[in-house]
Amino acid sequence: MPVPRRFDRRPPERDQTRINERIRVPEVRVIGEDGSQIGVMRTDEALRYAQERDLDLVEVAPDARPPVTRILDYSKYKYEQAQKQKAARKHQQQITIREIKFRPKIAQNDYDTKKGHVIRFLKRKDKVKITIMFRGREVTHPERGQMLLERLAEELKDLAVVEQRPNLDGRNMTMMLGPSKAVLAGQIDEQPTGDIPVVTAEDAGETAEAVAADGAADRADAPAAEPAETPAADGAATATASDDVAANGAEGAANGAEGDTAADEKAAAPRAADAAEPAA
Repeated sequence: MPVPRRFDRRPPERDQTRINERIRVPEVRVIGEDGSQIGVMRTDEALRYAQERDLDLVEVAPDARPPVTRILDYSKYKYEQAQKQKAARKHQQQITIREIKFRPKIAQNDYDTKKGHVIRFLKRKDKVKITIMFRGREVTHPERGQMLLERLAEELKDLAVVEQRPNLDGRNMTMMLGPSKAVLAGQIDEQPTGDIPVVTAEDAGETAEAVAADGAADRADAPAAEPAETPAADGAATATASDDVAANGAEGAANGAEGDTAADEKAAAPRAADAAEPAA
């Protein structure tokens, strides 16, 4: 079952400017559509004067005595006022406050990283709130946090100005940094630290020419290579090695045959002796 809405007792918002019949005072001071002073008139006469020109009677100074009204096209007037407010908001500079938190016993690498974040925020024209967080008994040594904040402010003196000195509030010590005049004037590059530099086409062409020239110089300074052996010489050497292998194989085969003959003779001698004994 849907939840019923609560009744909104607030009156609807409407334009508080009094125009035409909403002007209830007996007489008004009238200013014409061209800015000329018409004078003090009764309200009904001023309204009739505006309607004859197909315009509106608009109260522009209700606190005056008598109230000041102006004859104009109220719809066009509201549009022009909205455009002026929009242009004013467009030219306003919105200031953003960033916050970076440190510890009194922060390591050097962590300090460098957080310092880089502070530099990036300042180059974007943002204010930075630096907070030192104390834990436990660290709050008994606030001078360590103050030294850390003063060190950071000294290292960033070209980019930042100290808008609020270090102030201890409970277990936190804070300091406010704002962008310096050089940053606000655009004299310092807004590109974040660590970005890759932009290389133009001219720089790339000069670099390629320099690399080509260095390569040619290296090739000129390199010693001449020894001439390679011809394929015919390689073939002759291969044939000679094959002949040596064949000769070694033949010699091995001959030695193997002699060994087999000697073994057969040794085996036949006892058999011949055994056969000779019965004959005797």
